[in-house]
Amino acid sequence: MSTELLFQTDSYLNTFEAKVIAVDPEKMGLVLDNTAFYPGGGGQPADTGTITFDNKVSEVIKFMRSDGEIWHILSDDLPNVGQSVLGNINWRRRLQLMRTHTAMHILCGVIWRDYQAQVTGGNMEPLGGRMDFEFEQMNRELVEEIERNINLEVKKARGIEVKILDREEANKIPDLIRTKINLLPPNLKQIRTVDIKGLDLQADGGTHVNNTSEVGYIRITEYKSKGRINKRLKIQLEEGS
Repeated sequence: MSTELLFQTDSYLNTFEAKVIAVDPEKMGLVLDNTAFYPGGGGQPADTGTITFDNKVSEVIKFMRSDGEIWHILSDDLPNVGQSVLGNINWRRRLQLMRTHTAMHILCGVIWRDYQAQVTGGNMEPLGGRMDFEFEQMNRELVEEIERNINLEVKKARGIEVKILDREEANKIPDLIRTKINLLPPNLKQIRTVDIKGLDLQADGGTHVNNTSEVGYIRITEYKSKGRINKRLKIQLEEGS
């Protein structure tokens, strides 16, 4: 039985009920029939939080994926198979990652729209991240222009829509993959898309806010060359949105 990924359709869900469908005492892991925890991937770190059962609270310390299942690795105490549990996500961290991930898509969307530069790499943490692009030249004036333009997109309060499409349908969307290398597994039958209306449409598995206005001001804090046609931009968000 595969785990239903609640975060794929509702990034704002931070408390959920689930049933235990598998337990591994050796690795202190359990599989749930559904989960709102984002297990990490695509440059976005995993959520943190707790699993509560029988008046016990156990920290979720990491995740493992296996054959469509997500193993939640706990700090101590495991429930039994068939038992109901309550999951609680560290909401402050989750919201910061949602804002950051959407900021990265705004940056990617503006650079693709204005300069047709593909992404060659990226990573993020709460309120900060970096993206590498196929630029031959980059200077302070260009960086300032990009910063102005990405913050214009924040102010436009663009809505953000998530869809899950059959792969055949998704393959018909031009420029759905903005990375230099297509990282989607060939056996993936459904593709999740994140659409910043009027700016950016990409295949993506992570969590996002519902509107660009929730991101807050985006500062480009650093730029540098990582190769002849590979330039890195680092961004930082403010503590509050």
